[in-house]
Amino acid sequence: MLIVRPPATRKLSIFTRLMLGNLAVLLMATAVGAYTILQLGRMHALTGRIIQVHNVLIDLNKEMGAALLSQTRYEKKFLLVRDQALYDGYLAARTDFGQYLEQAQTRADSGEVRQALQRIRSLHRRHGELFLEEVRSLKRSGRTPLVRHDREKERLVQETLEELTRLRTLSQQSILQKANELEETGGRTRTVAMLITAIALLLGILLSVAITRSITLPLSRMKRKTEEIARGAFTADLRLTAPPEIESLAAALNVMCRKLEEVERMKSDFYALMSHELRTPLTSIREGTNLFLEGLCGEVTHKQRELLVIIAEESSRLIDLVGSLLDLSKLESGVLAFHFGSVRLPPLIAQVLREVSPLAAAKEIALDSEYDELPALSLDPERILQVMRNLVGNALKFTPPGGTVRIVARSLPGEVRITVSDTGPGIAAEEREIIFEKYRQALPSVAGGNTGTGLGLAIVRHIVQAHGGRVWVESEPGQGSTFIVALPA
Repeated sequence: MLIVRPPATRKLSIFTRLMLGNLAVLLMATAVGAYTILQLGRMHALTGRIIQVHNVLIDLNKEMGAALLSQTRYEKKFLLVRDQALYDGYLAARTDFGQYLEQAQTRADSGEVRQALQRIRSLHRRHGELFLEEVRSLKRSGRTPLVRHDREKERLVQETLEELTRLRTLSQQSILQKANELEETGGRTRTVAMLITAIALLLGILLSVAITRSITLPLSRMKRKTEEIARGAFTADLRLTAPPEIESLAAALNVMCRKLEEVERMKSDFYALMSHELRTPLTSIREGTNLFLEGLCGEVTHKQRELLVIIAEESSRLIDLVGSLLDLSKLESGVLAFHFGSVRLPPLIAQVLREVSPLAAAKEIALDSEYDELPALSLDPERILQVMRNLVGNALKFTPPGGTVRIVARSLPGEVRITVSDTGPGIAAEEREIIFEKYRQALPSVAGGNTGTGLGLAIVRHIVQAHGGRVWVESEPGQGSTFIVALPA
């Protein structure tokens, strides 16, 4: 049972990281909104004070001035004509003044304004006392009052008007001050809001980059690791500092790599065992069959000879298959030893042609070769011979009688190219890549009915790539095929 242990240290999950990042940005946005609302409330309060206090005080100041002047006119006319209606007008104007004064005092918002209003109240009261004293004197004597306070009353009225002027000035100054505060508050609010917004934006970007990198970098490493696994590198060396979900996935990948390494080792051991256990009995079967065919074990009938030939051919085929499987396994696992040296290609080409000439003659296929003055290359001669044997053997297999197989070697800048061409049925476009994969062949209809193990071209590709080269095929159905091997010079 596979058990993947969780990481020892407690780390934030991807969901938690995203939530915390979004929460941080949201808190910054909330801070901007809260600060803006607070400052707007302050600006609203300042505006309200201007409208409800200072503008009202200015209006009340005008009304008190008008009431004081009306009161003074009624007072003077009453003392001259002694008309009760004038006295009533005086009392009404005095009452209006007192009401305006009371309203102003309820809206006073500073010590200076309160002092000015208190001074106005005192002056107004003293003015009324003097007038009432004159009225009482008038009522007692029935004629012009003996005691007149004209100068004193004029002084009191003048001082009251001056205090009203001073009160209006204070109100106007307060309005100007509040307007300045409004401007400063608006500017400060705009600056702070822009600053906090910029900080929130920068923090959001940094958090997004940090969270994204904490997720994408481990995923990139895992992607590279999966590519290595696809190439056959199963080393369990993936160590990540990442969210727990990704660390668990990386741990599972490491476990998978260890399992794949074990499977690969078991496969190699199986191929080695198969090679050892199968080659010996197969060789014995083939050699024993040859003894019967040579008549060393007695006379063989025609029918028996046909069966023995089939057994000998199939035994050789099985021996070749076992060898190919073993070679491919070693190539894929990287344990096949290469012995590089400075080697020239023409002798290798001539050797391959000598080896396949009997088969070509039996199938009535012409062999041809052409090569320039080629430089010596760093390669393993036995493995390059194996490559050319596979390519030439395939060409002979798929070329009909009367056809031609041609080997050409050319020296090009930075590389040497070996081409093996045949006049066989050709290969369809969709088959040109898959034929280099193990156990994959061209369709029988395309291959002219010939089949094989599907290992030869896979071995060719591995050997050529181990030499730092490339191999590909150029072909059209019905036009033959040309396999090209490019080796670095």
